[in-house]
Amino acid sequence: MHSLRGLTIIAGLLFLAVGASAEPAVAPGYRLETVNLPGAAFAGMSRDGEALLVTDLASGRLYRRDAEGKLVAFGPVFSHGLDVIGDPTGPYRVVRAGNVLVVAQGWTPANSDAGPYDHALVAIDGAGAVRVISSDFWNPFDFILANGVYYVIDAARNSVERVQTDGQKNTIMTFRRMAEAATALQDLSPTEFATGNSYEVDAVPTGIGLRDRRLYVALFGGFPFLAGAGKIVSIPETGGASNPRLDVDGLNAPVAIAFDNDGAMLVLEHGIYDQPEGFRKGSGRLLRLDTMTGSRKIILDALTRPVSVLVWDERRLVVSDLGGNLHFLTRE
Repeated sequence: MHSLRGLTIIAGLLFLAVGASAEPAVAPGYRLETVNLPGAAFAGMSRDGEALLVTDLASGRLYRRDAEGKLVAFGPVFSHGLDVIGDPTGPYRVVRAGNVLVVAQGWTPANSDAGPYDHALVAIDGAGAVRVISSDFWNPFDFILANGVYYVIDAARNSVERVQTDGQKNTIMTFRRMAEAATALQDLSPTEFATGNSYEVDAVPTGIGLRDRRLYVALFGGFPFLAGAGKIVSIPETGGASNPRLDVDGLNAPVAIAFDNDGAMLVLEHGIYDQPEGFRKGSGRLLRLDTMTGSRKIILDALTRPVSVLVWDERRLVVSDLGGNLHFLTRE
């Protein structure tokens, strides 16, 4: 299997196969409302005042959902389509940064010529003008803005990049490949994964969050996306750590991370991978982890290819998925 498959899977493996599935299951004490836009493939989300901003990989558009619930596309049409592996690429995330919106744009679709905004962090001003902050990425899947600095996940380079507003960039962490025991791979291919050997996969960083001056990063893990092989690790915000600290392991393809107002860690799992089906429908879930005790609680289950989680306020969360769904979760 080509290593690039592990690098692009975060945007949604088998994109064209996304379809209807059972309704998500919500934990007691929570209420769920789901909004669907047919044909959309929602990805990154952020809050802009009372509006929800969300990117759509299917159309290359940005969407704004206002306080009344009206969902409207706006801004330029970004490059979008399938990459050389057959996975979707396009605008991964959008965030308000002062008087501009900043977008992380994925790499060039296979059927397109390279565009000026591909594999880049770009800014859109109030008049709709677009400028490149930096295009020195391979696949900038996620980013956060903290203290006037962008911390960008380059999933294809397996790195965390610090980017200044003028585009100056430096790498603060490159993740090593992760070793998997061959015994865990026997069911996939008894001949390829011989007993006694080990198998290395790319770390494939995906989501990023900041808490108490540490950057927390979800490691999705490359093909064959073993159940329980995903991790959450952390490094100092300032960088300089020779090795990341392991904070959570045993995860199923973690794709996003956030912290709620109580300080609990929220981890969104993309799901469990089966051959030859791909990621199993209804196998994604949202976990809430107590950082003091380590206890885990599933607060939203039976999701199909979820991508992003957003803490809206002290009671509400939002989860996006590639089926064009926005799941609004309210604590009662």
